[in-house]
Amino acid sequence: MTTHPDLVRESGTAPAPRASRVPGLVAAVLATGAVLALARLAPTVSPLVLALALGAVAGSVLGARSAPGGRRGRVLAATRAGTDWTATRVLRVAVVLLGLQLSAPDLLGLGWQGVLVVLTSVCVTFAATLALGRLLRVDRVTTLLVATGFSICGAAAVSAMKGVVDDGPAATEDARAARDDALAAALALVTIYGSLAVVVVPWLARLLSMSDQQAGLWIGASTQEVAQVVAAAGTISAAALATATVAKLARVALLAPLVAGAGIRAARRPGPAGDQRRTPRRTPVPLFVVGFVAAVLVRSTGIVPDAVLSVTTPLTTVLFVGAMFAMGLGVDLPHLVRTGRRTLALGAMSWLVILAVSLGGVLLLT
Repeated sequence: MTTHPDLVRESGTAPAPRASRVPGLVAAVLATGAVLALARLAPTVSPLVLALALGAVAGSVLGARSAPGGRRGRVLAATRAGTDWTATRVLRVAVVLLGLQLSAPDLLGLGWQGVLVVLTSVCVTFAATLALGRLLRVDRVTTLLVATGFSICGAAAVSAMKGVVDDGPAATEDARAARDDALAAALALVTIYGSLAVVVVPWLARLLSMSDQQAGLWIGASTQEVAQVVAAAGTISAAALATATVAKLARVALLAPLVAGAGIRAARRPGPAGDQRRTPRRTPVPLFVVGFVAAVLVRSTGIVPDAVLSVTTPLTTVLFVGAMFAMGLGVDLPHLVRTGRRTLALGAMSWLVILAVSLGGVLLLT
């Protein structure tokens, strides 16, 4: 039966108008510009981390969780539709574009020894961090994000993995808040230990009398952020920097199978309230992961012009920054401080694992 629009209006049961995304998108654009300007003052700090920090501070100042029931303040309520869209859809586009920065011929330039060092470092660190998280009783999502950030490529990997563990619009406010806090914790650890690596790893490489290629491979296989890799390897030599960059990109290439595996596992997880049926609410392999792989394959063919890459590379950073700011708006800073001790220990252990495994591989195979 068809209901006449006039009857719907008279009955007072018309659906509420859909919230506009424009205010949230404008806020994300303005924040992105501010973050990129700040990033010029601190080139070794990832702009993604700066974006999350700015979002967390903005969310706290505006009272993201100050009202009863976790209701946001007026400003956050007005921008939520746009920032939520930015934190999900824009993030996925950024992950796809990230694939254009990878090329199979470049990765093969490491040789089988370098590829084996990277592969072993990633797999062992990821598995060990998951085990250590259970031992330290750190929550599952935080452990997964820390494992991803330390084993793969820092902030970009963490945000991509969060896109898989998120429950999307169906998630409760508390569940969304917990995932935002897990994201903030993982990114804080990436920043802390990655910054230490910039100083510690080159110093140890010199102490061990490693060649430039060995030092570059170790830095690229163990350091979290691309900016941190560049800063650390750049203090050694141009040859070390070239090797470190390729090793780092090889780790980024492993993002797709890792996130796909997490997506398959999430799709098979029982539904809420003890429902043991396997729910179809998730796509086993997220479409943005498929897009990431497709982008890598397209780049590997050599058909992508340099002019296109010169646009997509900075665009990827811009999109990631906007998404991270939007995610940061939901971070509970006091809660993050209260629960930081065990998470900090998890980060330290994960960092030591990847340092030791990658160093052993470099010394044994090169």
